[in-house]
Amino acid sequence: QVQLVESGGGLVQPGGSLTLSCAIFGSISSINGMGWYRQAPGKQRELVAGIVTDGTTNYRDSVKGRFTISRDNAKNTVYLQMNSLKPEDTAVYYCNSVPPNYYGVDSWGQGTQVTVSS
Repeated sequence: QVQLVESGGGLVQPGGSLTLSCAIFGSISSINGMGWYRQAPGKQRELVAGIVTDGTTNYRDSVKGRFTISRDNAKNTVYLQMNSLKPEDTAVYYCNSVPPNYYGVDSWGQGTQVTVSS
C-alpha cells in the first residue's frame, strides 16, 4: 500500500508563492499518474494538476501558467510550485493518484492548508 503526506502550506499574500510537497511512502514508480487536488470550503474536491511517468503534465485552466507540478522518483516526492497566488486558490490541498485512490493508494492524506489573504 502507498501512503501520502502533504506539507508546505501556509498563509501567503496575494501574488505570493508557495511550494507544496507530497511524500510518498511506498513505490512511486508503480504510480503512473499523480496529481494535486484541492477542496475549498463548501466546494467539491477538484483536480488542480497532474503528471504521468513520462513527465506529461496537465492543469486546470484557472492555474495554468501559475502552478507547476513535478515529481522526483528518486525522492518519492511530488511537488506543486504555486506562483501568483490568488484568494480563490485558498483551499486544503491534497496529493493522490490520478484517478484518486488507485495504483495502491488506499486513502487521502491529511492535506495541507493554503490560505491566500492580505
